[in-house]
Amino acid sequence: MKSICQIYKIGHGPSSSHTMGPMRAARIFHNRYPDAARYRVSLYGSLAATGKGHLTNETLMLELGEDRLEIVEYPEIFLPEHPNGIIFQAFDAGGASSGEWTVFSIGGGDIREKGAEEIYLEDGSLYSNEEIYDLANMAEVLRWCKQNGRTLWEYVDLHEKPGYMDYLANVWECMKESVENGLNREGMLPGGLHLQRKASQYNIKAQGYDRSLRNRGLIFSYALAVAEENAGGGSIVTAPTCGSAGVLPAVLYHCYRNYNINEHRILRGLATAGLIANIVKRNASISGAEVGCQGEIGVACSMASAAANQIFGGTIYQIEYAAEMGLEHHLGLTCDPMCGLVQIPCIERCAFAAARAFDTNVFATLSDGRHRVSFDEVVKVMKQTGHDLPNLYKETSMGGLALMNPEED
Repeated sequence: MKSICQIYKIGHGPSSSHTMGPMRAARIFHNRYPDAARYRVSLYGSLAATGKGHLTNETLMLELGEDRLEIVEYPEIFLPEHPNGIIFQAFDAGGASSGEWTVFSIGGGDIREKGAEEIYLEDGSLYSNEEIYDLANMAEVLRWCKQNGRTLWEYVDLHEKPGYMDYLANVWECMKESVENGLNREGMLPGGLHLQRKASQYNIKAQGYDRSLRNRGLIFSYALAVAEENAGGGSIVTAPTCGSAGVLPAVLYHCYRNYNINEHRILRGLATAGLIANIVKRNASISGAEVGCQGEIGVACSMASAAANQIFGGTIYQIEYAAEMGLEHHLGLTCDPMCGLVQIPCIERCAFAAARAFDTNVFATLSDGRHRVSFDEVVKVMKQTGHDLPNLYKETSMGGLALMNPEED
């Protein structure tokens, strides 16, 4: 597996696969053909079906220039390697083709060139393809931890390159800012749903309850805050994606603000959560277009569950159990956003998944960590379930809630 820093990308919403990925790809293509008289971008599958609502088109126009860009959409055609396919073409003044590039937005803001494994960074350089982790599943990691007397964040710490904790500190700062910015903003979110921001109201109302209900209400408000920031195009961190970006920050912020957990422990929780996402990404997928929302919200809940249990002193087996439950109880979750916007059901799902993550932490803590279904087995099931889901339930807005009329009361 590669660095967990690939999991956490600081950028703008509303979608890592539909906004951040295409932005990076378009920037690379523009750098290759800066003098092109005209560009054509062909979007396939999920990118074509929900690109407008996810601001894909606006992103491409910003990078390539609205006056010389033609966007063609093929929502019912899925390229073989991934549902989020893009073909870039450049033309000279005479209309002759001067270059073509096929790339896939594979989730979490990452992109992959056709027939290759390399992941591209925003500046266009190739990300190091170095495998810095020698183990690829949870069972192997747990065995290593037991043999060496280490916990999961220490396994990460011993394998990552110097400076990764500084990067995680920047990630945590951005997460805190996204929570606090979201709590201070009110008004309507962009798009055709006319959805009002709710985080501020939830936060104020939660303060009037006794401790148990107050804690639940505060977690809701923190997750809503980040999810609404994402929906509004604000600055957020993929965890593992933009659409699920509200879950992990909500849990970490709750630990930090209301349980007085110091930031060293928060960063260790981030490391553990990154390892969880890394394992899923390696053995399944974090792309809603590929496996449905179970790969986004489900993985985010799993990450937050593991992080919380790490922070509150869980054993490696309790952490694994919490992560397993966070993913297991989101199996089969569809990705069917109304109007192609990352708002309904995405924003509420972040809030419920954050609360569920805190619950799985408590459930696992009360246990001895032993359970029947392993994290690795659930990851395998999630992958197969995602492949079995019809495409209309995988970020195409062709089925489920996406078919509801937003104008109806």
